[in-house]
Parts: sequence; structure tokens; C-alpha cells
Amino acid sequence: MNVVVAGGTGFLGRPLVESLTARGDEVTVLSRGAGSGRPVGARTIPWLGDGANDHAWRRAVAEADTVVNLAGASLADRRWSPSHKERILRSRLIATSALVEAMAEGTARPRSLVSASAVGYYGAQGANPISDIDPDGPGTDFLAEVCLAWEAEARKAEALGARVALLRTGLVLAPDGGALPRLALPFRLFVGGPLGDGRQWMPWIHREDAVALIRHIIGRDDLSGPLHITSPEPVTNRTFAAALGRALGRPSVVPAPAFGLRIALGEMADALLLSGQRALPERALRSGFAYRYVGVARALADLVM
Repeated sequence: MNVVVAGGTGFLGRPLVESLTARGDEVTVLSRGAGSGRPVGARTIPWLGDGANDHAWRRAVAEADTVVNLAGASLADRRWSPSHKERILRSRLIATSALVEAMAEGTARPRSLVSASAVGYYGAQGANPISDIDPDGPGTDFLAEVCLAWEAEARKAEALGARVALLRTGLVLAPDGGALPRLALPFRLFVGGPLGDGRQWMPWIHREDAVALIRHIIGRDDLSGPLHITSPEPVTNRTFAAALGRALGRPSVVPAPAFGLRIALGEMADALLLSGQRALPERALRSGFAYRYVGVARALADLVM
């Protein structure tokens, strides 16, 4: 299969590209990053830069069987100032719009667009279970608004006859990036514990399972629309903290007060840490996908040292 991956040098994109090339797919990575970030075995084309490579990347997209869109500015690398919120939104809309436009230029257009989103689409949901078979509508906070606009841009590819799969991704756990190293640091310093009251739900997934599930979706023409990229067993933050403490051999009794997190992180604290979604990946399970890491204790035991 000929696959184009936008954002293929990132935290999730790089292992996905390596997994696709390992199974024999022809993979082209679209990236703004430097050459040192290029995954082994894939062709890399710069894109959305000064226009010098426009023909190359647009042709690669137009000739692909499947386009995977993981491009977008990081949500958690800095405080959500008005300018950074605009960057978060625009980076996703510009990248997705550019891909759909390039897909339209091919004679034999790509059959599928597999595009990133997030379970943050739903906003704060408390303990309410959310299925991707009959999912709830969008929330009203900033992250929900971003996901709604992002998905609407991706769905424009449906007018081209493409299958559009929307990856509503939860908290992806890995030892070398994402949220886990930051979450683990207080525990390593013997001051770890729940965030806020610890009752918020965490729709987590081991990165190995996230990559395998995205690869599964790429190969399944019957999977379109919203799909949860989460473990079948979401847990509360209090349960997660206890499991992380056990995995690290550290106590998990020092809570991080909600007011302190809000002072430090602003709006981002509520959106990413103090509220959550009890998202269940029912469509993945019904399609026959087999998770390697279902329980959070086993996943954390594999990931932390």
C-alpha cells in the first residue's frame, strides 16, 4: 500500500511510519522538521514551507492509496495564551485543508483519509461512558471546538469519494515523550499523587496499541467516522496515580491541588488534567482488534523503569 503520513516524524507518527514500512508499505512522510527526524525506510518531503516543494508533496498525496494526517501544533508544550490557541487551531485546519485539496488533484484519488482528532471532542463528561458506536455530541470548551472544526475539515474528503476515519485519540503513554514522563516526575521525587480530586476519567492507551490500532484502521475500508484510540479499560486519575506509584515503587499520596494546577497552567489544566472522558473503543473491539495492553497496571509496568 502507498501511504502518505503528514506529521510522520512526531511522537505518534514516527513509530507508525516505522511500523508501516516494516510490514512492506511504501511510505512518504510530509514534515516541516529537520532531516534528523526522518524515520528509517520512508521517503521524506518537506511541506507547507516556502512553496519550493509544493509540487512534490501534492503529487505524493494525489497518488497515495491512503493519507494519514497527524499534523498539528503540540497541545501541551506551553501555556494556552490567545496566540498559542490560535496556533493550535490554525495548524490543524491549514494542514488538513491542504491535504484534502491535494487529494482532489489526483486522477486516481486516495481511497482513504485517516485523520487525527481527540477525545477532547466531547469536553468534560464526568463518569458518563462514551461509545464511538453512537457517540455524544461535542463539548463547548476550546479543545472541543478545535476537534469539531478539525474533523469538519477532514470530512470534506468524503465529497471526493474517500473514506474518512477520525482518530479520537486519548492519552497516549510512552516512555520517551507525551504526558507520561511529566506525570511520572513527581512520583520519582516522592511527591506523586492524584491530580485534583482524582475522580476524572483518563482515556489512556499504550503507544504500541495506538500504533497497531491506527494501522488496523488504515487497512479496514469498513471503518470510517469517529473511532476511539483508547484502551477498553479507562481509569480514574486516582486509580492511574496508584498504578503509576506501584510501577515506580513510589508512594502516591500527595495530591496536586486543582487550584495550583490552574494557577500554573491556566485553561489547559481543566482541559487536559482536571476533566476527562470515559471513552470506550467499541468499534475497535467489534472489528476484531486485539489489544496487547488492556489494563493500566500492565501498561505502566512495561513503560516505566
